[in-house]
Amino acid sequence: MTLGGILLFGIVRPCTHRLGERFKAEWMAHLCGLCLALRGDHGQFARIVTNYDGLLVSVLTEAQSGPAPGSRRTAGPCPLRGMRTAAVANGEGARLAAAVSLVLASAKVRDHVADRDGLLARAPIALAARRVARGWDRAGARTGASLGFDTAVLVDAVDRQAGIETLAGAGTPVLVVTEPTETATAAAFAHTATLAGRPGNAPALAEAGRYFGRLAHLLDAVEDQAADAAAGAWNPLTATGTPRTEARRLCDDALRGIRLALREVDFADAGLAHRLLVHELRTSVDRAFGTSGCAHTVTDPAPGGSFGPPPVDFGPPPAPPRRPRRDLLPGCAVAIGLFCTCQMCCTEHEGPWSRERKDPWCDAGDCCDGCDCCSNCGCGDCCCCPCDGC
Repeated sequence: MTLGGILLFGIVRPCTHRLGERFKAEWMAHLCGLCLALRGDHGQFARIVTNYDGLLVSVLTEAQSGPAPGSRRTAGPCPLRGMRTAAVANGEGARLAAAVSLVLASAKVRDHVADRDGLLARAPIALAARRVARGWDRAGARTGASLGFDTAVLVDAVDRQAGIETLAGAGTPVLVVTEPTETATAAAFAHTATLAGRPGNAPALAEAGRYFGRLAHLLDAVEDQAADAAAGAWNPLTATGTPRTEARRLCDDALRGIRLALREVDFADAGLAHRLLVHELRTSVDRAFGTSGCAHTVTDPAPGGSFGPPPVDFGPPPAPPRRPRRDLLPGCAVAIGLFCTCQMCCTEHEGPWSRERKDPWCDAGDCCDGCDCCSNCGCGDCCCCPCDGC
């Protein structure tokens, strides 16, 4: 498990019903904008690296700069939109998101090649995969350079991650393992301030990015711990002996850190960024740990720094029977099929790589049932909102 495999598909998977019409439209505009930026700059095949977390870079850029001429363009019909046209994000934020996504996807491919996973154990396929990865590295670097962002910070983080994992063992603080992810994400978040023309926001956004990277790494570890144990794969929680209670505490601290950091950012319109990075991230943590998504019990920060109910001993992770994961290339083929047939958007489907059942994007299963809505924080979340004043 390395940094290249953490940010590829995303931990922020919002319920579109809960987003409401305004934020749903904005979220889809940024998701489609990232996808089309990848196609426009790097070709059709590059669209397979479109991911939920990558679009946060685009969201943060626009949240700081506000609507501007040319920030939206009309995209043609797409199966994911029911063959409808739509206004999609267009600009430097989407292109930076594309560059970051390409570089991290390249790291993921190199990881699989190095581990000789599945079909990549065969020399001809591994050679082709390496060529794809090198192409994505160069493409991401070119786009990043055109935006004033040096993707070398991402590559360096990926390279350091492998060495840190090799040295980590029982008693190693798990935050030592998450540091490269934190550093890479902090750099990407901070650069949105430069693109938006608000350089004073960079320190606070770097802090938010650092906590977001920590969350991404920890939640990935929590969700994969049972499968990693069954496969004999490396997992940061298992390797360092970090209990799930401690992982939850660190996640709660990161949620609070993001919320406090965002207060220091000068936004033109914080609505969607706040919705995703405060409310939806909280839901992601609850989902990973199997706790309720409606946080009526959220309290003030505890003396130890975390917030929410007292830590619960989740015990050892469950070990349900799982179907074997698909290898990288077969999974890519399945993913393309799901996209082209609208199953990703409209129906429950099998994850292309994990083979687990996934809810469609338009499913309301994650919604906060039984809550009346309030709008005091401007994000439209329900009354269990952890924001001050709600």
